[in-house]
Amino acid sequence: MSDASTGAGATATVSTAAARDLLVDLVSIPSPSGEEREAAERLVAFFEAHDRDAWLDEVGNVRAPADDAVLLTSHVDTVPGEIPVEVAESDEGEVLWGRGSVDATGPLAAMAAAAVRAGVSFAGVVREETDSAGARHLVAEREEPEAVVNGEPTGADGLALGYRGFLPGTYVATSESGHTSRPEPNAVQHAMRWWARVEDAFETDPYEPVFEQVTAKPVGVEGGFTADGLSVEATLEAQFRVPPGRSAGEVREVADGLLSAGTVTWSDPIPPVMASPRTPVARALRVAVREAGGDPRLVRKTGTSDMNLYADAWDCPMVTYGPGDSDLDHAPNEHLPLDEFDTAVAVLVDVAERLTEE
Repeated sequence: MSDASTGAGATATVSTAAARDLLVDLVSIPSPSGEEREAAERLVAFFEAHDRDAWLDEVGNVRAPADDAVLLTSHVDTVPGEIPVEVAESDEGEVLWGRGSVDATGPLAAMAAAAVRAGVSFAGVVREETDSAGARHLVAEREEPEAVVNGEPTGADGLALGYRGFLPGTYVATSESGHTSRPEPNAVQHAMRWWARVEDAFETDPYEPVFEQVTAKPVGVEGGFTADGLSVEATLEAQFRVPPGRSAGEVREVADGLLSAGTVTWSDPIPPVMASPRTPVARALRVAVREAGGDPRLVRKTGTSDMNLYADAWDCPMVTYGPGDSDLDHAPNEHLPLDEFDTAVAVLVDVAERLTEE
């Protein structure tokens, strides 16, 4: 089926209790990247129960097209980690604990509820936490919507306009084995020395905002003698975050230029993005946040999201929004106040209705 809309989507009532039930159900279903199907099927059932067409596409994305004045989209997957799911009372009122409650099942459930209430398009995409295969498939297969609100935790009053890009690479070196008393560097030393030069080249400035810096981070290292004892091998997995104003190609050229041995295999980069705060969707979000009693904040994120891919592929206004404290992303104490979730749903409905009326 196509996501092309032939007119305004049908609206339906979604109670606060029903929206919260969807949230709790989704958080209760483990959905690490690559294992999203059960959670995706729960989303399809939610849309079908509210008289909306929905299905899973070839890569497992949830597709629920309607009025394309705005596409509400977030990711279905979470990072691994078991946090007991529980709704508990706190100083913030009722709070939902569990993996994904913030990143990004909270925004995902809020967008699903708002899409049904306002009759606009929805997509729940897979594998955002790994290779963004869901978003890549969506932009390749789907027509461009008129606007996008991407779901990530910004807090009920935050609007994220900027994300740094992402460049992953794998360094591999091999050297002949020999007695450890020999002075020649082996593959492990080559890897260590290359990474030291990388860190020096991208040394951070404490007076410069992190958003404007290139961040280089090793995320995995393996090394030692091969099974036959004839060689020494070293592998280093690296990730670079790239700010607007710099390109992944530029960062890659610097890192490659620091090699004295070994090679780096680079994966497909995700470009940085910095959206305008003056677009119709950004204005609608600011107004909706104020109507809900909040004070809008414009946010720049030091990480990367699927919004980067949408902005690279589609020439339409977009912004990222969703309930939750992003400091709790991937954290062992991930939790979401349910009142904040309710507010985010109301804000998203307001935004969608404003955009469909324009």
